[in-house]
Amino acid sequence: YRADQLIEEHIARLRRQGQDEHADAVHRRFVEALHADDMPRALYEIIMDEQIRAPDSGAFDWTEVRQFNLMFETQLGALAEGNNTIYLRPETAQGIFVNFLNVLNTSRQQIPFGIAQIGKAFRNEIVARQFIFRMREFEQMEMQYFVRPGDQMEAYEAWREKRMQWHLDNGIRPSRLRWHRHDKLAHYADAAHDIQYEFPIGWQEIEGIHSRTDFDLRNHQAYSGKKMEYFDPQTRERYIPYVVETSVGLDRTILMLLCEAYREEEVEGDQRVVLKFHPQVAPIKAAVFPLVRKDGMPEIARAIEADLRTVFNVMYDEKGSIGKRYRRMDEAGTPFCITVDGDTLADGTVTVRDRDSLEQVRVSKDQLLPYLHDRMRAWTPAD
Repeated sequence: YRADQLIEEHIARLRRQGQDEHADAVHRRFVEALHADDMPRALYEIIMDEQIRAPDSGAFDWTEVRQFNLMFETQLGALAEGNNTIYLRPETAQGIFVNFLNVLNTSRQQIPFGIAQIGKAFRNEIVARQFIFRMREFEQMEMQYFVRPGDQMEAYEAWREKRMQWHLDNGIRPSRLRWHRHDKLAHYADAAHDIQYEFPIGWQEIEGIHSRTDFDLRNHQAYSGKKMEYFDPQTRERYIPYVVETSVGLDRTILMLLCEAYREEEVEGDQRVVLKFHPQVAPIKAAVFPLVRKDGMPEIARAIEADLRTVFNVMYDEKGSIGKRYRRMDEAGTPFCITVDGDTLADGTVTVRDRDSLEQVRVSKDQLLPYLHDRMRAWTPAD
């Protein structure tokens, strides 16, 4: 277990129990311990004095607190000897900092600008647990946004707003998201907030927004001997930019979207499982069905599928009853199902079924694309 997390969970538990004064006292002592010369010993004494037990077993037989290396160590080359020790990256950010000058010089950027990437990171977690929340290999989406020193807090607040709005725009209900401010800051940060989502197992971090100051670029400059300075054409001065970081856990984000969308509903005495994704994140935007496999209906359905596929991810399905096909698409989170039937042959209209409301309307097949665009733009999260 991480000693700091045990103490933080203990403080939160005290607050839930209404012991705010006790919680404040432990919190003050915790902050002092983090800055103590012998931090491991100071944390251990808090755990002992507060009689904090193991969350899983309730045991109270702790070892002394000791430092733990979260970076995976391995050997480069065929022989595991010599000075060939390397480490797997614990975050994707450092690759961005290393390439800062390359991007700056080749793309002729001016401050402020950002560099973003998606990639794997590796952490030697003490105990890999809590499903995907403590993994040793995971996917990150990170952005480093470079700003003029002194402008970092304005950019920090702007990116906090943008990142929260991004999750809302993906269909997450506001009531399921909250901010968590860091009382304990990383060595490189002067401000930090997490966006948390309320999973079935409780509130968990989805994304972190950090003001990293110039810590990373300054240290890369110190150890590489290369100047990481930017010449500002407006102020006519050189400086090492400050950085605002947004860091999203991709695995957690996908799980959040699934948890937010999953529903079990009773429809006309029948139980249906449905994923109510926002249309913009639904993997399949629409499905096209011929009511029967004759009378030219499959050919018309295939033509509609081909037209829509130039814009959307679309699925064609002609197997099974129409009810079973609807259910399959509900489980896949497909917002709209389009059915070609006998009336289509007569008047050129098709039935469009809405996944969430189950409403069915007749739409001219020539107007399908603008109709679907309008419905997708008008979508709002279900309660």
